[in-house]
Amino acid sequence: MQRRTFLKAFALSASVVAMGVSFSVQAADTIKVGIMHSLSGTMAISETPLKDVALMTIDEINAQGGVLGKKLEPVVVDPASNWPLFAEKARQLLSQDKVAAVFGCWTSVSRKSVLPVFEELNGLLFYPVQYEGEEMSPNVFYTGAAPNQQAIPAVEYLMSEDGGSAKRFFLLGTDYVYPRTTNKILRAFLHSKGVADKDIEEVYTPFGHSDYQTIVASIKKFAAGGKTAVVSTINGDSNVPFYKELANQGLKATDVPVVAFSVGEEELRGIDTKPLVGNLAAWNYFESVDNAANKKFVADYRAYAKAHKLPNAESVVTNDPMEATYVGLHMWAQAVEKAGTTDVDKVRAAMAGQSFAAPSGFTLTMDATNHHLHKPVMIGEIEGNGQFNVVWQTDEPVRAQPWSPYIAGNDKKICTACENRQQLIVCPPAGG
Repeated sequence: MQRRTFLKAFALSASVVAMGVSFSVQAADTIKVGIMHSLSGTMAISETPLKDVALMTIDEINAQGGVLGKKLEPVVVDPASNWPLFAEKARQLLSQDKVAAVFGCWTSVSRKSVLPVFEELNGLLFYPVQYEGEEMSPNVFYTGAAPNQQAIPAVEYLMSEDGGSAKRFFLLGTDYVYPRTTNKILRAFLHSKGVADKDIEEVYTPFGHSDYQTIVASIKKFAAGGKTAVVSTINGDSNVPFYKELANQGLKATDVPVVAFSVGEEELRGIDTKPLVGNLAAWNYFESVDNAANKKFVADYRAYAKAHKLPNAESVVTNDPMEATYVGLHMWAQAVEKAGTTDVDKVRAAMAGQSFAAPSGFTLTMDATNHHLHKPVMIGEIEGNGQFNVVWQTDEPVRAQPWSPYIAGNDKKICTACENRQQLIVCPPAGG
């Protein structure tokens, strides 16, 4: 009896061990990738499509054989537009889920919330959204635009004859680090162009703000003082009521043009854009860009949306942060293949100089020292169908300046994200 019990116990333990081996082998057959975007809360309107395009890109990479012969396994978390929760979710992805890299965040406050976690645990974050600069980390690759790749060229355009020759500037943003720092840079830039403080107005609203009646009235009053343009760094679902209020008060682009840095095709999807025709957005990609790579990107995403029954799948659009997510995932996969491992330090080294033929129609390159993409700059006018007509763009990709020359002391900042302090490089001067 004892022998029979022992044999049963041994057989059970052997089967458990075998199951354990099976599970570990199965786990080793995939490479986990974290996707960390707000799928609820005020930022869901902007971030949910980034989750969707990341999943599409993972499917695409897996269909091509995966990475190092293994399938990518997405691990999706929802920090719910809650900035401290971003840090908790980042720690979960790195410590518990053991992901090889994380693709996520939109707002700078969410990125700054997770940054200490990535640096403590030596994880890799791919950040796909334009931001204020003033940061470099060996644990972050910035695939969105720095201010010299979006904000500065946009304001230069507004001051040009083609852009309306604006003399006064109403800087309107959501109240957090990205709009405030960007506007600090823009104010200094405008000063360098001879624009006085009396011709610059700066107003901020909280996340989720919905009543723009008074603010639009203030814009109209300010515009009475001369040729005025609005520079909008409003983020999230607040863009919808802002643009609706512009239409309600009859403020047209021919009167006061608005250039936005966080409004793209997705944010305009639920708005009647006919009253907004002629207003502007500055990005590094638009869905309307006409080239073979972009046609495939757009067609693939539409097919993915229908196949996965995404909400309003028949009207999905692509936008700049989606392209940046797509490029970032492909570049990371290329770097892992080059490194022959998912080891963070080796992948970080392999990312330097990676290039990818992007849907924008440009070949984008990851800078060898500052962890930012070289990106083209595009300015588009809103059309009646919710798309953008590109009215201006650079001839070639522009190298990012993470440390803006318009902030005092930045000329002494180190312009490298490398941990090897023998490779320190001082930032180049403005225009460099």
